Amino acid sequence: MPNSVHQNKQFSTSDSDLLTEVMAARRDVRGNRFLTDPLAQSDIDQIFAAALMAPSVGFSQPWEFVSITKAETRQQIADSFFVENEKAKALFKAGKFEAGKLEQYQQLKLEGIIETPLNIAVFYNPEKGPVLGQTSMPEMGRYSVVCAVQNMWLKARSLNIGMGWVSILDPKKVKRILNAPPERELIAYLCVGKVDKFYDKPELETLKWQARKEIDQVIVAENYQSRSI
Repeated sequence: MPNSVHQNKQFSTSDSDLLTEVMAARRDVRGNRFLTDPLAQSDIDQIFAAALMAPSVGFSQPWEFVSITKAETRQQIADSFFVENEKAKALFKAGKFEAGKLEQYQQLKLEGIIETPLNIAVFYNPEKGPVLGQTSMPEMGRYSVVCAVQNMWLKARSLNIGMGWVSILDPKKVKRILNAPPERELIAYLCVGKVDKFYDKPELETLKWQARKEIDQVIVAENYQSRSI
């Protein structure tokens, strides 16, 4: 917890290695891996506490979280997912993606909205006035919320709890279902629960959906003229 951190805290090499291990083991968990077992409230509290430790532009802390456990609410969200998922399938059928992707896509269980005991809708709540550091790049507020999501993801993994980010949703429908105020913006919809196992590698990497990029593919020295694009 923030209050327990000592001034000028220093970490050991083993601490750093453990953090790397947690980051490397983090997975976007899909519906076929989740268990319906309840979560301990103490674990849920730790996940939310981790979110509040995230950095934010101008210390604006522009995040809000809707904790969703009622079956009827989750079913409404799931219904929205299925509608959007059919639209995504149509893109594959129309040849918008490479051959064979449709078959792979249809085999994926992309969400665990119903399976998990806890869903969390993460919203961006923008400040009404100017925010330090956000005047030139207004999207920094949204990026701050994403930082909070990453903290939650890593904390959940360290507690051996799975988390899946569902992006195949209509944000307007989700807002309407959750009675969110007009100015709130949905950033993430998370499924949280215990799992039967964590994959050694991300599922999509194992399926060769996309190859993992190497460091030399994504780091540019000084400026983009230093390499061919």
